[in-house]
Amino acid sequence: MSENSNILIVDDDEDILTAGRLLLRRQFGSITTCANPEQLPELLAANDYDVILLDMNFGPGESSGEQGLYWLKTILGIDPESVVVMITAHGSVNTAVDAMKQGATDFIAKPWQNEKVVATISAAVKLRQSRVETEALRQTNEALIRDATGIDGDIIGESSQLRSVLDLVHRAGPTDANVLILGENGTGKELIARELHRQSARARQVFLSIDMGSISESLFESELFGHRKGAFTDANEDRIGRIQAAHGGTLFLDEIGNLPLHLQAKLLSVLEQREVTAVGSNQPQPFDVRIIAATNLPPDRLRNSDHFRTDLLFRLNTVEIAVPPLRERIDDIMPVAQHYLARFSRKYGGKPRSFSTAAEAALINYSWPGNIRALRHAVERAVILSEGDRIGPHDLQLDYSGETTQAETEVMPTIFNLDHLEKETISKALRKHGFNISRTASELGLTRASLYRRMEKHDL
Repeated sequence: MSENSNILIVDDDEDILTAGRLLLRRQFGSITTCANPEQLPELLAANDYDVILLDMNFGPGESSGEQGLYWLKTILGIDPESVVVMITAHGSVNTAVDAMKQGATDFIAKPWQNEKVVATISAAVKLRQSRVETEALRQTNEALIRDATGIDGDIIGESSQLRSVLDLVHRAGPTDANVLILGENGTGKELIARELHRQSARARQVFLSIDMGSISESLFESELFGHRKGAFTDANEDRIGRIQAAHGGTLFLDEIGNLPLHLQAKLLSVLEQREVTAVGSNQPQPFDVRIIAATNLPPDRLRNSDHFRTDLLFRLNTVEIAVPPLRERIDDIMPVAQHYLARFSRKYGGKPRSFSTAAEAALINYSWPGNIRALRHAVERAVILSEGDRIGPHDLQLDYSGETTQAETEVMPTIFNLDHLEKETISKALRKHGFNISRTASELGLTRASLYRRMEKHDL
């Protein structure tokens, strides 16, 4: 890498500049010399130097080193990651040491020894490359964190139930308290976990999600705690565990309720001690993570010690947040549906689409057993399959086979108003046939036009 490096020498002594250029060009790529430090801002703006050799004094009779310190400060002000090696006389070593305290990397004393100069510059070049790589990794890591926390990260809704959940998030988020999120599949538990992370002091650090139900029992300790080379067959190298990988950030333990009891005990021990020991090692390593867990287990089963350890539950649910299913927050259905409609319309063709009145009624009246995840899939499917700009109820392809309403199970209706009965009958027939207008009209003994008029009359 030294052959491709870019070196700048700044000294008002032409002999030094010539000697430095002749010496260094054999070992390094590009050598630039500058006799006037006033040119430094322009040079730094136009070039990326790996190492800058900077004289401590400029002009006849100067020996205080103040000029060198001034230009050192200027260079670091322009690029704080610059690697600057000071050039000084033997009698000014103390001044060079002061320069190192202010950010210089090293110094070379005049008259210099060629071998020492080359060694010093080589070490400085490696330092610069290391700084560049570290900064690139830092920026990459921040970009990955932003990307990971921003994927589909909008929490959409207007219901009072969702506002209550977000109120808990706003209060618990800035703390380091462990949080347990309860809710059915598809209710958005991971979105709530990411929002807790985003509002915490750890927001710039990693958010690492682990699906506890997908980790096999045989690999549980290796995945979470890490392992050492040779600890077991196929352990060909050291591997850091998920817990240590989340150090400084947030660890999201998804579907924690799927973890067997004997593995719950191992997890509890690690969380209590705040230390993790890799498989094949005897040396425990401390970790600093915030734990957010989630489960779809109903509360009564979660609190049954035959299914979940009570002591682990106490460790996890310092704050407990229950996310209601979508059927219990009807006010959120259309905002979420409109959000995904706009998103998938952009993704598939770019043309705007809208829901018909009947489609909106179908969305609102459906029970959504798969919650927001199912709503998202239904809208995406409708956007893909619809032939026009208007999404109808038949485009949604909702499955009513598992639904049994209270009205359907009653022997006789309790309301005998004819308009009401007509609306209920049409609504049931539409659901039965997945909002297929032709089939529904045929079953009801109506024409399509008559059915449309009645649907408009009853706002279906």
